[in-house]
Amino acid sequence: MTITQGDTLPDATLVEMGAEGPAPVKMSDKVKGRKVVVFAVPGAFTPTCHSAHVPSFVRTKGEFDAKGVDEIICVSCNDPFVMKAWGEATGATAAGITMLADASSEFTKAIGMDFDAAPAGLIARSKRYAMLVDDGKVTLLQEEESPGVCEVSGGEGLLASM
Repeated sequence: MTITQGDTLPDATLVEMGAEGPAPVKMSDKVKGRKVVVFAVPGAFTPTCHSAHVPSFVRTKGEFDAKGVDEIICVSCNDPFVMKAWGEATGATAAGITMLADASSEFTKAIGMDFDAAPAGLIARSKRYAMLVDDGKVTLLQEEESPGVCEVSGGEGLLASM
């Protein structure tokens, strides 16, 4: 079942690269009592994700801050080492965007946003979406119809709907 507006996010453990190496992060801890944007991409360093999706949130970070968003989290079904390198390469880390790895696709599968695109070498990946989560409840969800498009799920697209 795919998550929808009004649903509560399921708990799942993702991984973030910390000073001591990979560290588990419970999604429930990230969203409890906070307003958080979660956006997901099919893959780090892939064309649309790298040139459009992450940069859209880097550009709009200040506007989300002004709307009371406590944190912006990027989720991808990659390992935490790749997510760290990608955050540095895109400027996301410097902008204050949290890069979380969902290497086992636990979170992505739990919310029904997983897909495979074997011809492109993408297995157990996330669909492209962005959501606004308030104290664990999805208040706004915008999913792209195609993984190669970044319109409604980009920073500007989500802001326009808030």
